[in-house]
Amino acid sequence: MTTVLLVRHGLTATTGQVLTGWTPGVGLDERGRRQASALAARLAPVPLAAVVTSPLDRCRQTAEAIIAARDPGNGQHLRASVDDRVGECHYGDWTGKPLKELAKDPLWPVVQVHPSAVRFPGADGESMLDMQHRAVTAVREWNGRLGANATYLVCSHGDVIKAIVADSLGLHLDQCQRILADPCSLTVIRYTPLRPFLLRLNDVGGAVDDLLPRPEEAKQDGQAGQDGQGGLESESDAVIGGGAGAAASETASDALVGDGAGGAGG
Repeated sequence: MTTVLLVRHGLTATTGQVLTGWTPGVGLDERGRRQASALAARLAPVPLAAVVTSPLDRCRQTAEAIIAARDPGNGQHLRASVDDRVGECHYGDWTGKPLKELAKDPLWPVVQVHPSAVRFPGADGESMLDMQHRAVTAVREWNGRLGANATYLVCSHGDVIKAIVADSLGLHLDQCQRILADPCSLTVIRYTPLRPFLLRLNDVGGAVDDLLPRPEEAKQDGQAGQDGQGGLESESDAVIGGGAGAAASETASDALVGDGAGGAGG
């Protein structure tokens, strides 16, 4: 049985506000560095056969923090293996645009409801099906390379992790938008000869703050659903790119942009 630890990168300055995609030079901010350090401490006792990472800075920095926290006899010698196949989805012309602007694009509801039909616009736009195929192929190949008893870590992005999880559960890609992968969350899949088992999903380490209603939610609760726009339609939007999660809710403008209304920024 090969066990894969899927880790989403920590927060960046643009997470939840801009669809960063493959924009170069976007690293972890102070919040993201704290998240990476906390996750690294949690994972330090777990033996790892390899650490695989997306080539993008935010993932490489998260992976490097995890390696740095390990004891010399338990993987500190590891070097992160860069694999483009677990890199972010190529969002094409959507890359670098504010999420509030993208939410008005006619393609947005298709991404929400029928992602398997989506190819992002532009010469370098990728289909979500192609993204899932390359990411799942990478995981399967690493499983074979490291062997049946290995435990290893893959640091990747929200949409990529959601697509891998959907595959592990035998779900159509259109169901991946029901899955969450918050910044620096831990998702664990154990692959066996007959089927994968999802052992953990979106584990962020214990606090329940994300389950509490936000003040603005409580105020609007009586109105949502009456106007036909602020209720279920916005609350059930998936977080394209992964979103910023509850950990970033330091102010009204931090990381809650589009949370439940289609925020992104994987």
